Amino acid sequence: MTWTSPSSPQAPYKQLRRPTTDRMVAGVASGLGRYFEVDPTLVRVVFAVSTLFTAGVALLAYPVMWFLMPEEPPDAPAWPHPSRAAPPG
Repeated sequence: MTWTSPSSPQAPYKQLRRPTTDRMVAGVASGLGRYFEVDPTLVRVVFAVSTLFTAGVALLAYPVMWFLMPEEPPDAPAWPHPSRAAPPG
């Protein structure tokens, strides 16, 4: 038995991906913002502050995330996805 969603083409779980449309450098902050449902600007500010407090060590995380996070497919639905589907009716 397979599970399919009758009305939604998106996966039944969250996916951490780098978007192709909403990016400044590589889309890491935008992808994290979408995944955690916060503004990507907030993710960028937290990343910058953590880089200052760790004397630049946090800066090494960006290229690692850039390499590990897959890019969003071009046929992905527009963002933001509704986090909870409304009941029919």
